[in-house]
Amino acid sequence: MTTRTLIAALLAAALAACASKPQPPAWEGDARGALDGYTDDFLRGDTAAADAEFARARRASASTGRFDVVAQAELVRCGVKAAALDYDCAGFAALASDATPAQRAYAAYLDGRWQGLPAALLPEQHRTVVTNGVLAGVADPLSRLVAAGALLKAGRITPADIGLAVETASSQGWRRPLLAWLGVQERRASAAGDAAAVERIRRRIALATHD
Repeated sequence: MTTRTLIAALLAAALAACASKPQPPAWEGDARGALDGYTDDFLRGDTAAADAEFARARRASASTGRFDVVAQAELVRCGVKAAALDYDCAGFAALASDATPAQRAYAAYLDGRWQGLPAALLPEQHRTVVTNGVLAGVADPLSRLVAAGALLKAGRITPADIGLAVETASSQGWRRPLLAWLGVQERRASAAGDAAAVERIRRRIALATHD
């Protein structure tokens, strides 16, 4: 599942109860396009552009007057941020009481609250992460980084998972999650007293931050 497909699927989930129409309403295309832009800008590390795109997505979603639609847009933001180890999900939290059970389950998953989590309500690729703890089976790069962030928050991440997260972000050119995961690698190498690894990781961080 591609990044674009993931975003489209998350929005479609909020609209599953609506009758299908030959032409989707304008707000839906506006929200989807803005969420695409938000995702790209955030992962590249352009905070100002990402914030502007998300504000546009939220306005389009809010034009429906539906809590679940706005909550879904907020969840997209929560998931993208979790991929870069930013677990601030206040926008969704403000809507949680009016969100669907599946939306609340996904928010709990991102926050590492897996005890008693109804995994069957999660998107399939994340369901398998909860049930078997295997990150490598998540094919889509963004979904893999989201799952890695959830594993770290839940305290179930492995060194191999951290390495996979670093290389996933690197292969996509996603600077923000790359720096976040390199930071995790650096701290672990430092704690292990591996000076050579720390130096290597720091040089990689310096390279990624150089404009």
